[in-house]
Amino acid sequence: MAIASQERKPVNERRVIGNVVRGSIGNLIEWYDWYAYTAFSIYFASAFFPAGDQTAQLLNTAGIFAVGFLMRPIGGYVLGRFADQFGRRNALTLSVVMMALGSLLITVTPGYGTIGVAAPVILLIARLLQGLSVGGEYATSATYLSEVATPHKRGFYSSFQYVTLISGQLVALGLQIVLQQVLTDDQLTTWGWRIAFAVGAVGAIVVMWLRRGMDESESYRQEKTKSRERGTIRVLLQYPKECLIVVGLTLGGTVAFYTYSTYLKNFMVNTSHIDKGTVTWINFIALAIFMGVQPLAGRLSDRIGRRPLLLFFGIGGVIATVPLLSVLSGTKNPIVAFLLMMVGLSIVTGYTSINAIVKAELFPTKIRALGVGLPYALTVAIFGGTAEYVALGLKTAGVESLFYWYVSACILVSLIVYWTMRETSQSSELEKTT
Repeated sequence: MAIASQERKPVNERRVIGNVVRGSIGNLIEWYDWYAYTAFSIYFASAFFPAGDQTAQLLNTAGIFAVGFLMRPIGGYVLGRFADQFGRRNALTLSVVMMALGSLLITVTPGYGTIGVAAPVILLIARLLQGLSVGGEYATSATYLSEVATPHKRGFYSSFQYVTLISGQLVALGLQIVLQQVLTDDQLTTWGWRIAFAVGAVGAIVVMWLRRGMDESESYRQEKTKSRERGTIRVLLQYPKECLIVVGLTLGGTVAFYTYSTYLKNFMVNTSHIDKGTVTWINFIALAIFMGVQPLAGRLSDRIGRRPLLLFFGIGGVIATVPLLSVLSGTKNPIVAFLLMMVGLSIVTGYTSINAIVKAELFPTKIRALGVGLPYALTVAIFGGTAEYVALGLKTAGVESLFYWYVSACILVSLIVYWTMRETSQSSELEKTT
């Protein structure tokens, strides 16, 4: 009876759009703060670490970037459990507060030349705090956007998680472009990069206020009235198959996403030897197009299912990764570099546009945020967060091409999962009230 009543309840599309927009704005600033670190690492690496060659300094900043990812499973657990027990809106507000604190720390911390080893230590603390925030942000926003979406448009609306995720990266890149135009390279390296983190801290405070006005999802409100255990490891362990599916479908996707959307910027500078300013524009335009494609792919999944898009990514990624990165490593032509990046991002769209909804469809409301968040964050911490570190380490060792095969192997593992898993849109837990 509960399901029938829910189906008859009219959907307020305007209300849905409002909640998606407000939730997405928060997601945007979260990921802006996260990606500002990578976007400006070329400039602040020398500020936090002793003098050395550029690859060594980038390796140090990439190491802290990877360590920040180690906090994401803790964030996925803590905030995922919090969201299942106390609501999606409260968890989303808490996550953006932690992100604001992390950005503020990076903004005001003096460099290595002033406070010595304390500088990288504080940088590490800030990234751990941001990692905790992002770990919980992904799970809760994926859950929230999936739950508040119109039933037959869940793929479309949930795709806005990656629209805003990419938007955050674009804002970081856009600010970098502006600063590159108005400041000299020396100014950017000395103090200009701090502007990016100051913007992130202020933006997070604004978003904290906006998120307090979001509606709680109807699914959670219904679940809250039931006297049952929610958001605990004991409940999560009742869904081992679903947890393993999340790990499997995430592994290749997260490595490919961070390779093509994050590491490629440093790859073009450090390996292809393309000018920094040109590389920034290549990344900005490519990511803008990539962002615009997400809702189209999400809407397509509402029509043909989720698995066809996942298979497109898996097959395309396995076949194309090694040739794409091999050619890119040997070109200095900006147009060729842009086209190669777009091919890679087009393939990755098969994963990014729908991965949030696929995971949300696997779990019931009582464990959805934790079920989505913890196995996902563990996988991202082990594989996604270390992608750039592995790439730079192999480059330092003189065997950079092995990284191309590493990415392909990770995607192959996920392809096997995509091939064997069920079509989640046909048996979605989001359409149930249990």
